[in-house]
Amino acid sequence: MRDEEKDQSGRPGPPRLALGALGALGALSGALAGFAALAVAEPVAAAVRPQSGPVVVVGGAAIDATPAPLKDWAIRHFGTDDKLVLQLGILAVLALSALALGVLAVRFRWAGAAGVLLFGAIGATAALKRPDSVGLTDALPSVVGAVAGALLLYGLTGRLTAPARSTAPEPGSVSEEAAGGPRASEAWDRRGFVLAATSAAAASAVAGAIGRSLNGSSGRDAATSREKAVLPRPGSPARPLPKRAGPRVAGISPFITPNQEFYRVDTALVVPKVDATGWRMRIHGKGVRRPATYSFDDLLRRELIERAITLTCVSNEVGGPYVGNARWIGVPLADLLTECGVRPPSRGGSADQLVARSVDGMTIGSPVEDLMDGRDALLALGMNGEPLPFAHGFPVRMVVPGLYGFVSACKWIEDIELTTFDSYDPYWVKRGWARRAPIRTESRIDTPKPFARPKAGTVMVAGVAWAQHRGIDRVEVRVDDGPWREAHLAAEYTRDTWRQWSIPWQATTGGHTLTVRATDRTGTVQTDRRTRTIPDGAGGWHSVVVTVD
Repeated sequence: MRDEEKDQSGRPGPPRLALGALGALGALSGALAGFAALAVAEPVAAAVRPQSGPVVVVGGAAIDATPAPLKDWAIRHFGTDDKLVLQLGILAVLALSALALGVLAVRFRWAGAAGVLLFGAIGATAALKRPDSVGLTDALPSVVGAVAGALLLYGLTGRLTAPARSTAPEPGSVSEEAAGGPRASEAWDRRGFVLAATSAAAASAVAGAIGRSLNGSSGRDAATSREKAVLPRPGSPARPLPKRAGPRVAGISPFITPNQEFYRVDTALVVPKVDATGWRMRIHGKGVRRPATYSFDDLLRRELIERAITLTCVSNEVGGPYVGNARWIGVPLADLLTECGVRPPSRGGSADQLVARSVDGMTIGSPVEDLMDGRDALLALGMNGEPLPFAHGFPVRMVVPGLYGFVSACKWIEDIELTTFDSYDPYWVKRGWARRAPIRTESRIDTPKPFARPKAGTVMVAGVAWAQHRGIDRVEVRVDDGPWREAHLAAEYTRDTWRQWSIPWQATTGGHTLTVRATDRTGTVQTDRRTRTIPDGAGGWHSVVVTVD
């Protein structure tokens, strides 16, 4: 008989398992326990707050602990999908660990259950150490989920070693306790295991569905507040786009980047969905004579301005995609700071750093002098004519021309503290990035693409160049090791936006290297020296290799 043996009277005895089958069912028990732990944690996280879920807090801790070079590598290779890759990696590690704990629990039930509890403790610790932690309640999802998973694993593996019906031990038999654990020939409660496993899987699925529904409900409130948000006509609208602001060349980046195509680089594993009706932002700290708190409606009632501003991420490699241009609607940040009594250091102010804090705990430090020097530094409420998308900071974010995003572009902002560079290091500075990071003069070839195969004859080479708050004065292109030729520049919109350029090339058959460089309005020529993105942005000329047929 396959999984039964006959007793001495010839009647079928309790079902027995081979070692391989026992291990497989143990692994299945571990998988079900892990699934149950994560599923039960979901409704608990929904009741506490969605950001306290085990995968979210462990993922956040992993992002925080990742060295800067590895972060850069992930952004280069996975782009905006880096967080999805991280989540899948965490789930893979949890799944493998659950399988291993299930196999362990077949022989040592308490050890397997304790292993599940250990993972819960790791999640709880990560939750409490998150910068946006609100207290001990953040640990509840990980703890409750782990307890549920441990109890299930202990119960399921008990079914694998418990006989289906009582049988008297044979003379001279060795008990489980004496043998140190279950043996391949021990009986198991097949019916009880199947019922327990099936019930646990169904209950976990229901718990997970309830948790997702509850999380979706909280997100719907935020979505409703965004749908109801009406941006007033700006008192100072952006000026019309000049007719010659963009060359009509196929393949060149559009002057205004659509919202859905605008790059996103941040550390938020789950995009925060903030209900604008309850949102508040506080301005306080060193040199703030009149601290103030603002609601979303308070900002909407102020006179807004609209400006086209190009943003660039410091993680953008030479020729990379993490740069975009949009029309932003918002409140001049300098006006709010002035009303609160803040003065820049050049006028005797005591604070030289503004630290912006996000709802997810991110801290970004900006030079107060730059924010109050007359440039259009904004608390932005709108992007390209609509309220900010959630992925880009709804309800309010900072936009500062001329500074890389990691020292200026705080999204989902809820707190502004005035302090000094000497007394506080924000998130990225603690990880080896620069305190101050003006955007470098850069240019990029958009067309032809790398390894393209254009036909011989006239080929249009085109792209964009940027040096926010300084402006682009000249762009030059070189073919192979030939002389630099000046490209045609589209009309400048403002010095805070990128500038499109183009040049016709009489392409000859064979392989060629096209290189571009820009010169900004101060006379600074884009450097040819290749540098890494850390600590203050990549440097070097952008080149593409093509083969002309």
